[in-house]
Amino acid sequence: MTVSDPGTPEPRPVAPGASAVEQLRKEGNELFKCGDYEGALTAYTQALGLGATPQDQAILHRNRAACHLKLEDYDKAETEASKAIEKDGGDVKALYRRSQALEKLGRLDQAILDLQRCVSLEPKNKVFQEALRNIGGQIQEKVRYMSSTDAKVEQMFQILLDPQEKGTEKKQKASQNLVVLAREDAGAEKIFRSNGVQLLQRLLDTGEADLMLAALRTLVGICSEHQSRTVATLSVLGTRRMVSILGVENQAVSLAACHLLQVIFDALKEGVKKGFRGKEGAVIVDPARELKVLISNLLELLTEVGVSGQGRDNALTLLIKAVPRKSLKDPNNSLTLWVIDQGLKKILEVGGSVQEPPGELAVTANSRMSASVLLSKLFDDLKCDAERENFHRLCENYIKSWFEGQGLAGKLRAIQTVSCLLQGPCEAGNRALELSGVMESVMALCASEQEEEQLVAVEALIHAAGKAKRASFITANGVSLLKDLYKRSEKDSIRIRALVGLCKLGSAGGTDFSMKQFAEGSTLKLAKQCRKWLCNDQIDAGTRRWAVEGLAYLTFDADVKEEFVEDEAALKALFQLSRSEERSVLFAVASALVNCTNSYDCEEPDPKMVELAKYAKQHVPEQHPKDKPAFVRARVKKLLEAGVVSAMTCMVKTESPVLTSACRELLSRVFLALVDEVEDRGTVVAQGGGKALLPLALEGTDVGQTKAAQALAKLTITSNPEMTFPGERIYEVVRPLVSLLHLHCSGLQNFEALMALTNLAGISERLRQKILKEKAVPMIEGYMFEEHEMIRRAATECMCNLAMSKEVQDLFEAEGNDRLKLLVLYSGEEDELLRRAAAGGLAMLTSMRPSLCSRVPQVTTHWLEILQALLLSPNQELQHRGVVVALNMVEASKEIAGTLMESEVLEILSVLAKGKESPVRRAAAACLGKAVEYGLIKPNRDGE
Repeated sequence: MTVSDPGTPEPRPVAPGASAVEQLRKEGNELFKCGDYEGALTAYTQALGLGATPQDQAILHRNRAACHLKLEDYDKAETEASKAIEKDGGDVKALYRRSQALEKLGRLDQAILDLQRCVSLEPKNKVFQEALRNIGGQIQEKVRYMSSTDAKVEQMFQILLDPQEKGTEKKQKASQNLVVLAREDAGAEKIFRSNGVQLLQRLLDTGEADLMLAALRTLVGICSEHQSRTVATLSVLGTRRMVSILGVENQAVSLAACHLLQVIFDALKEGVKKGFRGKEGAVIVDPARELKVLISNLLELLTEVGVSGQGRDNALTLLIKAVPRKSLKDPNNSLTLWVIDQGLKKILEVGGSVQEPPGELAVTANSRMSASVLLSKLFDDLKCDAERENFHRLCENYIKSWFEGQGLAGKLRAIQTVSCLLQGPCEAGNRALELSGVMESVMALCASEQEEEQLVAVEALIHAAGKAKRASFITANGVSLLKDLYKRSEKDSIRIRALVGLCKLGSAGGTDFSMKQFAEGSTLKLAKQCRKWLCNDQIDAGTRRWAVEGLAYLTFDADVKEEFVEDEAALKALFQLSRSEERSVLFAVASALVNCTNSYDCEEPDPKMVELAKYAKQHVPEQHPKDKPAFVRARVKKLLEAGVVSAMTCMVKTESPVLTSACRELLSRVFLALVDEVEDRGTVVAQGGGKALLPLALEGTDVGQTKAAQALAKLTITSNPEMTFPGERIYEVVRPLVSLLHLHCSGLQNFEALMALTNLAGISERLRQKILKEKAVPMIEGYMFEEHEMIRRAATECMCNLAMSKEVQDLFEAEGNDRLKLLVLYSGEEDELLRRAAAGGLAMLTSMRPSLCSRVPQVTTHWLEILQALLLSPNQELQHRGVVVALNMVEASKEIAGTLMESEVLEILSVLAKGKESPVRRAAAACLGKAVEYGLIKPNRDGE
C-alpha cells in the first residue's frame, strides 16, 4: 500500500446498499475536502456511534485524527490516532498522523519511533523518509542545545551564589541570562534537571532583593504551563514558603512572587500544555489538593500580623483570579463554597481594617476595595438561594460579633465592614445595614468630634446613599446632617466626604434635565468645590479621590460637564491622580469621562410613546440642551487636547483588582466616543490608544469587549494597521474584529468589522491565515447575501482579498457550491462598488485557479452579457477587471476562447487593443494574441 497524501482522510469505495457508517464517512470526507473540518469531525463521530466494525472504527479514528491536526488540537489528534493503532497496529496513516501530533507537542523522542515504524512498513515512501530526516535533525539540534547549556547553567549559579561577586555587573548579567534561559521550555527543563529548584531556593534564602527577583522570575519559566514541574517545585520549596514571600516589604519582590503564584495556579488548574507528558505522570500527586493548600495559605496570609499591605493586596488579587469560576456555564463552584466557609471572615477582617491610624493589620488605600471586589466575585459565583443565605448569615454573624459587646472600637470595625460590603456585594451590605442599631450608630457617629470616627461613619453613609433601599431614608434623615458637616467641619477630609454624599443624593435624576434634586446653581457650586479640592496637591491622594467621586456623580449634569472640560487644571489633576498609587480612583475617573463624552447607552424615545406619556401625565425624561451632539463633540476635542488617551492607557495597564470588568467597560465606551470622528483617530493612535484597546477587547463584560472591538475596527479602517498595531500586535486585532461579525452585533458593527478585515486581509498571507483560523469565512459569506447594500459590498470586498489564500481558492473550486456563481452575478449588479469588488475577486480567482474559467459559463447563462458589460464600462477599474477575466479565460482553454471570439467580445477587445497605452490595452492585446495563437482569428495586413 502506497500513501501519497498521509494528511487526507482515506475514502473507501461505497458498495451498493452501503451502510449508514459508510455514507457518513463519505460525507465526512467531502466536508474535509471543502475545509469544513468540524463538520467532518461530527460526521465521523456519528458514524462511530452506529456500531462500526473494528476496521471501520480504525479508519474513522484515523480520519478524526486528521481533522484534529487541521484544527491544531494536537492532544486529541494523538488520542484518536492511538485508538486507530489499537484497532490496527499496521495502520501506516494513523502512525504518521500520531507522529505529526507528537512532533507538534514537542515529544520528538516518541514521534521518531512512529516514523521509523512507518518507514519500515513502506520503505519507498518519500513523505515518510523526508519527515524522518526532519525530525532527526530537530532531535540532534535539541541535543546540541541541551549539552551546550549544561555548562552555562552551572556557571550562572556559581556566579550568583558566590559571596565575592556581590553587586557586580557579572552577577547582574548572570541573573538576567538565567531568566532569559528559563523562558524557553528546553532551557527551563535543563535548569529543572540540573538541580535548579534547590539552587534557586538558596538564592531566595539570601534575602537579597536582586537575587530573590532573579530566582522568582526563573521559577516562572520553570512552572509556566507545566504541571509536573510546578508540583515538584512546590514540594521542594514548600507552599507556605512560596506564599510567605508575598508578605515582604519590598514591592518588586512581592509582585514577582504574585506573578509566580499566578503561573502556579494556572498550571495546576489547566494541566499540561508543554513538556513531555510521558515523563510527568509519576510526579503528579493531586493537583486539586495542591490548589486547595495554596489557597488555604493565601487566606492565612490575609490576617497574619507583620505582612506588608502590598503583600495583602497581592494575596487578594490572586484569590480574585483563582477562585471564582471563569464561566458560569461551568456547574462546579465547589472552590468558591470552600473559600467562603474557610476564609470569608478573614476577607471581612481585611475589609474592615483602616489605613489610618495603623492597626494590627497593615493595609493600603486599595486593600478595602480589593476585598470588596473579591467578596463581590464570590457572591456572584453562588448558584442558589441556600448558598446566598449562608453567605449573608456568615457576614451578619461577623458584623454582630464586633458590633455587640466590643465597645466603640467594635462598632467602628463593624461599620467599616458594612462599607466594604456595600462597595462589593451590595445585597449583603443592605442586609447588614438593616441589622438592629447599625444605621442609627452611623448617623450618631457622623456627629462625633473624633475625625477617625467621623470618617468611618460618613463613608458608610455615602456608600449607603447609592443603594435604592436606603436612599429615601438618607434623603429624609441624612441630607441636613451632611450639609451641616460640610458647612461646619474644619477638616477637609470630613468636608470632602460630606460633599460627595450630597453629590450622590443630588444626582439621583441622572441625565434627566427635568429632575433636579437641588436648587438652581447648587450643583455647579458643589462641582466647583470638588474641582478646587482635586487641584489642591497639598491634600493627600486618598482624600482627593473623594473629589473625583463627587464629580463622577455631578457630571450627569451637562452644565457641570461643560465647566469641567474647560478647566485645564482640573483635567490635568484628574489624569495625574489616575496614574497615582491610589488605584481605587479608577472607577470614578472612568465614570466621569463616560459622562463627559455621553458614551452611555441612550435610546431615542419613540415620539408616539412620548405623546402618549404626556397625555397620561407621566414623567418624560428631557435632554439637556448642552448634551446635544455638537456640545459632546466639542467636549471630546477638549479631552483629547488635555491628554485623556495617555491617562486611559495607563489605567488599562493597571495590575489591580480595582480594574474590574465594569471599569473596563467604561473605558471601552470612552475610547469608542474618542474615535467617533475620523480626524481624531490619529491623535488616539499617537497617544497609544490602539495598544490600550487590545486588552479591553479581549477581557471584560460582553458589552465592553464589543465597544472596544468597534473602536479597533474604526482605527483599522482609517489608518495604516501596520503602524497602528506594530509587530505581532496586528495579529491580536483579528479576533476582536471577527467577534463583531456575530448576529447579536448591530449592522454598523458588522459593516465596520468587514471593512477592517478587508484592510488586514490585503496586507499579508499570515494575516489572512489568522482570519481563516478564527473561522470568519462562513460569517463573511453570510453577509454577502445581506440586504443592506453597504454590508453586502463590504463582505464581497473582504472575500476578494481573502481569495488570495489557497484555502479560500479551494472553497471556490470545490464541487457543489454557488460561490463562483455569486461573484459572476454580482459583477453584473448596478451598484458600481459591488461590481468592482466582485469583478476583482473573479479576476484573481480565474488567474490563480484556471480550472474555474471553464466553470464560469456553467454557473449562469448571463455570463457573456456580464463580461461584455464590464469590458464596455466607462469606469477604467471595472474595464481592467473585465479584460483580465477575459484574458484568464482565453488562456485557460481554446474552447472558451472560441466562444468569446464568436461573440461581440472580439469586436470590443479589438477596439480596446487600439486605445491609449494602459493595462487595459495590454491585456486586450494579449487576449487577441492568444486567439491568433489558437488559430481562432488572423491578424490584419498591418499585423494587428
